Amino acid sequence: MKVFEHMPELEGDEMQYINRLLNDMPEDKIETFVRVYEARRKDPILLLILALIGFFGVAGIHRFFVGHIGMGILYILTAGLCFIGTIVDMINYKNFAFEYNRKIALEVKGELNL
Repeated sequence: MKVFEHMPELEGDEMQYINRLLNDMPEDKIETFVRVYEARRKDPILLLILALIGFFGVAGIHRFFVGHIGMGILYILTAGLCFIGTIVDMINYKNFAFEYNRKIALEVKGELNL
């Protein structure tokens, strides 16, 4: 497993996805990818914390964090869709972060012409 050596904080589906993405890459390209990807990826735990803030402060901050501006505004105006949307996002926070991180990984790979 190449990825575990470079990014031990990854787990589960994200680790497998990044591992497949980097499978045929030379070591120097992997190191470049890892540096850029680590700078841009969103930590699932931080996403969960931001969703929790929606109960006690402003709902939707977690949506802005991953670039869903329209949904963030909707969450602010509807108190997280009456808290139901916030609860669903807290339950699915890992999948929510993985979806964002998968998009970022593909962008990074494309930018580096790998």
